[in-house]
Amino acid sequence: MATDALPDYAPVPADAFGPAVNESGYFVGRVRGDLYWVTDSFYQAMFLTTTDGVVVVDAPPTIGRNLLRAIEEVTRARQRPAHVTHLIYSHSHADHIGAASIFDRRVTRIAHARTKGLLKVARDPNRPVPNVTFEDSYTLRVGGERMQLSYHGPNHSPDNIFIRVPSAQTLMVVDVIFPGWAPFQNLAESQDIPAWIAAHDTVLATPWHTLIGGHLGRLGTRADVLLQRDYVQELVASTQAVIGALDPTPFFVKYGATGNAWAIFKAYLDAAAGQAAAPVIAKYTGRLAAADVFTTSNAAALVNSTRIDAGNLGPFGTHR
Repeated sequence: MATDALPDYAPVPADAFGPAVNESGYFVGRVRGDLYWVTDSFYQAMFLTTTDGVVVVDAPPTIGRNLLRAIEEVTRARQRPAHVTHLIYSHSHADHIGAASIFDRRVTRIAHARTKGLLKVARDPNRPVPNVTFEDSYTLRVGGERMQLSYHGPNHSPDNIFIRVPSAQTLMVVDVIFPGWAPFQNLAESQDIPAWIAAHDTVLATPWHTLIGGHLGRLGTRADVLLQRDYVQELVASTQAVIGALDPTPFFVKYGATGNAWAIFKAYLDAAAGQAAAPVIAKYTGRLAAADVFTTSNAAALVNSTRIDAGNLGPFGTHR
């Protein structure tokens, strides 16, 4: 396909970008104290250096062995032990832990109990099953450092956890907040939309100074969370208003005459998503990167969630 046939999108605001990657394709930087983060500008991982070894959180395949290079670079400069003692899985999805097999089999792998169940079913050699699991909370202590893992119920996935490093005032929650950017399509492909929306408040209720969201090229702030929450709440309100006001008659008239039920659904749902997205795109373009790229698909996810999760079926719930 020729590039001139592809759509054009609004420029990305400068503050949405993070630091430039090096010649090997990654950036590693200190968050605070002994905590570091690694990014390839698309995905993120973090690691904590201690006197007894390194604790790693997530192993995205796009970063791959550059994660090992980043750890070696930091520990050599700081004269700290370079061997990885523990690997924590934020959740089961392959795009965040699909390079977990690069670590030695002797590494202790920690995850939520649901993650273990999902990985046992997946049987993916690149995502070894964790050998330590927890239900509600777990505190990991290594070399004088501490990580607090907690589960607050489903959000993006059934098993997604919060990882907090108190000494660095840092929280890592993956696939919920996208600092500086609109959420990925279909509200981050989340499996539980109401819970994913509610997770914004849980993030804000947790003590932290710096957020690692697992995606894109920069760290997050509380202002980033508040801005994304505003975006989501306004999209929810717009979606509810459209479902309450959009006249279904033209869709039934045009497609009902031929008995094409799926065409009625598709045309109505597409129109509802487009109308719900339009004012939000207009307001957030220039404030959130790619607001014009994924807001319509995010609205589509909300249209379905409003119908299915909230019970507002619109014209398809009317008894005739």
